[in-house]
Formats: sequence, C-alpha cells, structure tokens
Amino acid sequence: MKNGLVIADSGAIFSLAIIDKLEILNILFDDVKIPIAVWEEITLNKTTEQYHKIQSFFHDKTQKIVGFNELSFLMDYGESESLILYKELQADFLLIDDKKARKVAENFGLNCIGTLGLLSAAKDKGIIAELRPLFNIFLQNKRFYSIKLLNAILVKHKEKKINYNA
Repeated sequence: MKNGLVIADSGAIFSLAIIDKLEILNILFDDVKIPIAVWEEITLNKTTEQYHKIQSFFHDKTQKIVGFNELSFLMDYGESESLILYKELQADFLLIDDKKARKVAENFGLNCIGTLGLLSAAKDKGIIAELRPLFNIFLQNKRFYSIKLLNAILVKHKEKKINYNA
C-alpha cells in the first residue's frame, strides 16, 4: 500500500538524486508534487551531474500554488511554497530536510518526513538493501546529516556504523 501524496522540497530532492534513488518516491507514494519555486531551485544549475535525473523525474510533477506566499519571511522560497502546496492539495507528507523549515511545518500540523526517514522506510520495505553505502555517498558529497543520526539509523537496521573523521 502506498502513502498518498507527498510534496517534496529541494534539499531532499538533491540528496535522493545524489544517491540515484529518486524512484523511491514513486514506489512509496501514489503521487509526488513540487511547487514551482522548488522546480526553479532544482533546475537552476544545468551543469550538475544530477540535473538530467532531476529534470526528467520532476518535469511533470510541478504545481503552481494558488494562494499568496505569506511564509517566505520564515523560510526560503521553495520551502515556504512546499508548505503552502501541502496545505492546498491536502497532501499526506512533506518531504523536507531543513531543520528550521521542518519545525515550522510541524507547528502548522504538517506530516513531515526527511530523506533519512524515507530511506529508513524504504529499507524496512525491502526497497533498498543497504543504507550505509548511501550514507557514505551523502558524506562524500557534503550533504549535511549528523553522523550521530546516521549511525543511529544504521544501528536500527543492524548495519555497521560509519567511522567518519572529516
């Protein structure tokens, strides 16, 4: 059984693209949408290695918000539009990694999940075999996740901890 509609923010999209796991969104959710502001963020730099993966995955998943973006003073433009789109479409999940923006979204009663929670759920469902190699790719690509949190998730899934000294 899939988990309804998810609205994705750019940080999580970049993380999933770096590990080549965007398709997890289609496996876990019935539908995936992003606001125009997120589309603009994720397609801004056409020279990145992930550009073509991201562009082809999300080109038909954009949605314009109807209302006024009154939240841009609290968080960046893509995050605020993601929160508004979630509310407008009555989505089931907001995929967001930014700590401050997630806290604001949760204060508004949104059901949030981050990249690491998504990958943990995918591991639970047998969609991915190992998390540790993916977490190492995050660290090599300067995706900013706490080593303590990464290791806690690895322990939960009975995988070897990361010993990382940057």
